[in-house]
Amino acid sequence: MKSIPAAVAFASALAFPAAAQNAPTPPEIAIYAGLHEAAAKGTVAEIETLIAAGEKPNIQDSKSRTPLHVAAYMKQHAAARALLKLGANANALEIDRYDIVTIAAVANDLDMLRLALDGGASAKNITSRYDGTALIAAAHLGHAEAVKQLIAAKAPLNHVNNLGWTALMESVVLGNGGANHTATLRALVEAGADVNIADKQGTTALQHARRRGYVEIARILENAGAR
Repeated sequence: MKSIPAAVAFASALAFPAAAQNAPTPPEIAIYAGLHEAAAKGTVAEIETLIAAGEKPNIQDSKSRTPLHVAAYMKQHAAARALLKLGANANALEIDRYDIVTIAAVANDLDMLRLALDGGASAKNITSRYDGTALIAAAHLGHAEAVKQLIAAKAPLNHVNNLGWTALMESVVLGNGGANHTATLRALVEAGADVNIADKQGTTALQHARRRGYVEIARILENAGAR
């Protein structure tokens, strides 16, 4: 197996979506009040009481996180459901342009992803400092079931982020060639993703797969007409 070029290794570290996100830190959670505190703790009754008393469901903290962002980061499903029901913006972006769909996709939180999509969140949003999508983030991490949910929700299959990569390309270039990334790539191919979109250097996903010795991924791509 050939070694991964230094530029790709650097991009992998740079683009890692979990590292780029702004989950609330313990000190931030400690000073939360109102809806942000209720969302972090998952206290649905308090959320309902506060909103009924006039607190705005889309109030932001210092990093532009709404209570719904906090609920998504903290995996507070009931709180997220209540906030969506009571008027929270399902497509709001926080300071680094993450929405709840991308937050859930990165965390592989399938229940949060499902309720977000059912609650009006769009899989088509362009998110993050990389001008990516939730689908690209999930594909990068090999979260195959999240990828399938996003495909079903009409996520753009061939969106190219500002690194020059599609979801399919990231599943190869930033994947490890294992079962999860193989299942991710297979789902994208079966959904009709373009297998021949090259990166900024003109290298295709198939060429990357062959260089890395990703035999099964290369076979799937070859069978789909990749060059």
